[in-house]
Amino acid sequence: MSQLGERELAWRASRVRLVLSDVDGVLTDGGVYYGEQGEVMKRFSVRDGMGVERLRAAGIVTGLVTRERSAAVARRAEKLRIEHAYLGIFDKRLHLSRILDDAAVARDEVAYIGDDVNDLEILAEIGVAGLTAAPADAFPSVAGAVHRVTRAAGGHGAFREFAEWILELRKLAARSVSGQGQPAARA
Repeated sequence: MSQLGERELAWRASRVRLVLSDVDGVLTDGGVYYGEQGEVMKRFSVRDGMGVERLRAAGIVTGLVTRERSAAVARRAEKLRIEHAYLGIFDKRLHLSRILDDAAVARDEVAYIGDDVNDLEILAEIGVAGLTAAPADAFPSVAGAVHRVTRAAGGHGAFREFAEWILELRKLAARSVSGQGQPAARA
């Protein structure tokens, strides 16, 4: 994906109304603990939870899109009051139309963070007019296909960093609109 200038990124951020995230490898470190009955637990970062809250305070809704049908993910979504949790989705790009309808947003009002090859198609779709990101430890082809690669790894604050980036870009866009972002004229 081509690199966009700061003004374009800020303009895109100013329109974001929904931030979607993959789960394993973004909100978790990609590891899963198994016991005799199957999946026992996943580790989530509380920093990412604060990212969800900060986006909500800015009027931005969050959602999860994952291949997994995990009780742990469902509970985490419930705890964070995530309005749109799509579990068991194998073709995320194909499911995007339903997500847009459910959230009542346009494609250019969406941001997405993913980490692996199963995220590439939805990242490409959203990246045309929205914002995209990947954690620091994302699969290389994914890292090369997004607008931003976080410094944080998956499960260690990558989502929070993406959320803060969007919020900072929105401030930049607001300053530009009000004229505060323009350099002073020199005599």
